[in-house]
This record gives sequence, C-alpha cells and structure tokens, in this order.
Amino acid sequence: MFIFTLILALVCMAPVLYAGQKVALDLVADGLTSPLSYTALADGRALIVDQPGFLRLLEKPGQLRESPVLSLVHRLSPLNHGGFDERGMLCLALHPDFKKNRRLFVAYTAPRRESAPTNWDCTLRVSEFLLPANEPLTIDPASEIVRIEVDKPYANHNGGRIAFGPDGYLYVGVGDGGNGNDDGKRPESGNGQNLRTLLGKILRIDVSPRTGHGIPKSNPFANGVNALPEIWAYGIRNPWGLSFDRGGAHALYSTDVGQTLWEEVNRIERGANYGWRLREGAIGFNPKMPGTPLAQTPSVGPSGEPLVGPIAVYKNRNGFKKDPEAYGISVTGGYIYRGKAFPGWVGDYVYGDWGRVWGVPGGTLLLARHSVNPKVQWPVEAIEVVAPAKLAAYVIGFGQDNEGEIYVMTNGNIGLTPGKGRVWKLVPSVIAQASTQ
Repeated sequence: MFIFTLILALVCMAPVLYAGQKVALDLVADGLTSPLSYTALADGRALIVDQPGFLRLLEKPGQLRESPVLSLVHRLSPLNHGGFDERGMLCLALHPDFKKNRRLFVAYTAPRRESAPTNWDCTLRVSEFLLPANEPLTIDPASEIVRIEVDKPYANHNGGRIAFGPDGYLYVGVGDGGNGNDDGKRPESGNGQNLRTLLGKILRIDVSPRTGHGIPKSNPFANGVNALPEIWAYGIRNPWGLSFDRGGAHALYSTDVGQTLWEEVNRIERGANYGWRLREGAIGFNPKMPGTPLAQTPSVGPSGEPLVGPIAVYKNRNGFKKDPEAYGISVTGGYIYRGKAFPGWVGDYVYGDWGRVWGVPGGTLLLARHSVNPKVQWPVEAIEVVAPAKLAAYVIGFGQDNEGEIYVMTNGNIGLTPGKGRVWKLVPSVIAQASTQ
C-alpha cells in the first residue's frame, strides 16, 4: 500500500519532476526502415511514411499492419539503400476535410523530369491520393493526382515536409537543391534568395482545382510579376520540419538544417526572407569560408527587405566540436507542445537533432522554451531520455496524435536498412518508472 501511495504521489507531482528535461520513450512501432512522418487518424490509428516508399498503418501500439496502405516504390527516384540518402517517400498530410472526402497528400522524390537539365538528380513531387473508407485501408496508386513538382539539381536538401494550414491551403517546404554553400548548378546568388525558383522556399498552394494547383490570392507574390506566385517565404536551406501550432495563434514553424555552425527554428511568416545564404542562423554566412562567419551580419536581402531571424538556434558540432551546447549536426523539426502529459512544456517547441557524430547513431531530443518577448530568442535545452538508457539511433522525424502528444521516429542505421526504423511515444519518466515497479 505504501509503494502504491508513493507512486501515485510521484505521478501527481509529475509537473515538478519532469517539466524540465527528463522523459521516457515508449516503443509503439518497429520493423520499419526509416519512418519519416506520423499522422494520426480520427479513430486512433495512425499512418506512417516509411522512406523506401511505403505508407504503413499502425493499428494500435505494437501492431503495425504487414501490408502497406500504399506503395510508391516503383515511382521513386533511385535510392541508395546501402548508404545515407535523403530521397524517397518523405511526408503525408491529410486534407482538412479528410473525414468527408478521404483525400490525402504525399511528398516524394520522383525520377528527374525530361524537362529538367540532364545533369540534375530528381524531382520533388507532391501528389494527392484517395483513401477509400473500406477495410482494410488500401490506396490505389492509380488515384494519384500530381499537384506540384520541383526539379532538383542534387540528391539532398529536398525538404518535402508538407502541412495544411488553418486557412485550408497546403504548405510545402522545399530545400535549396542540395550540395554545399547553396552553389553549383544554380545562379551565383544561390537559390534561397532567387525568387524565380521554387528551391529554397516555403510554398503555399490551393489544391481545390481538379488537377494541378491554384494560387491563393493572398500569397505575397500572387501576381507573379517579380517572383513565382507559389512562394510564401524564402531564404531557406533545408526545411526538415514543418508544422502548425494546434493552439495559440496557429503559427507555422519550420526548422532549417544549417551547414557548419548553427541549426535554427523559424516561425514562418508571409513574404518573409529567412536569410540563407546571406545568413546561417543569426550570423553572416561566408560561402568561401563556411566555418568563419562574416565580420558584419547582413540585415537586408537583395531588394532591401529585412531579414527575419530564427526564434531559436543552437550550435552545430561540426563548428563547435567541444561545446556542450552543440547538440548535434542536423536539426529535425517537431511541434509546439499542446498535450497534457507534460504541462510544463505547453507552448514550447519539441524537436531534436539527427545525430551528434556522422556515422554514429545517437540523436538528441530538444526543447525550445517559448519566449513572450518577440525580440528574445527561445532558450534551447536538451531533453534527457532515461528509458531506454541510451538512444542509439538517429532522430529523423516527429509526429503528433489527436491529444497533442509527441512521437519520435528513429533509424538505427545511417542507411535504409529494413528493420532499423522505430516509432516512440514521449511519456513522463516518472510514469514509465512507476509502471515497472
């Protein structure tokens, strides 16, 4: 009786004990390869995007349906299964009226279009599919409607994270095209600052037309005179994370993978320039010496527009090898927390970093503490995972369920090795420890 009372007391004290940093990871799915996207259905089940080209159904924790809901294996650009690869099936978003129309949208890398230069690598494609309500849930690949395509010169920096906003429009994160320094196979100024390419941008499109996409009239460059009309924001390097806050002002947040020195979190606003490649994080970027920032940090873009700084940054271990606050080498985007398990985190941004050392599995979970003052960056702290004792895997994605709780997706291998991918739910460490008593 005493032990039960003690456990109950600890659970009730949870906000004090774990509001800051300690969590446990509860395994809900394994047997995957590289799960990148977790999307909850209204009935409590979830759809998981597995990078090699499969959409899988999680019936309940620990029960992953063997047959995929959708296979796009034969529509993907060729993948490097034996080594690191950023291409593949990348993200899923349900239409705001999914319960009625059963429309869903998938981002993936397709083979290079014939209209693209012959030395380019692939094409980022966002397509719509129809998910019939009949059980077992299965999507006919023939239902595909291509909504937007962006040709890419290199295999990396695809972006490909997609999300519907509260306005009903689809937002698409697109990387700068790959390679380093935002150079090679592109204009001298790079793609991030070039408003005549969709590379290095956050896009906003209308998917109500029967085919293709429309341009919302409220897009900042909707007239297409000085910029492509799909552009919502620009100056982006590699947006590996794109999510709307389900509470508050429903703001859009995106992480942007840095090159050598800084990883960043941005609050995406209409028509804003986030600086790449003029800036990396909040410092001036020097493409000729990426490890040495410019003496003076640029404050305006090519047309004199102000550069918008990140809401949170942390140091990259490639540039700050011995700094304890250099949490990793590639940021992985997450969500503003709106659940109940961690009351002390409400309004904070839960995310992570892919890994601390290239080739050694071991990601980090992070928390950016909300700052009320818009002029003050959100402080970043590491979240300590106490169970399992060691997170020996790369942190490759985050998900959110219907209650606002957070899921973490990992890959135990740097390549696309079947069976190394897992999905975990963040739970309070006190509850996890109590359950083992």
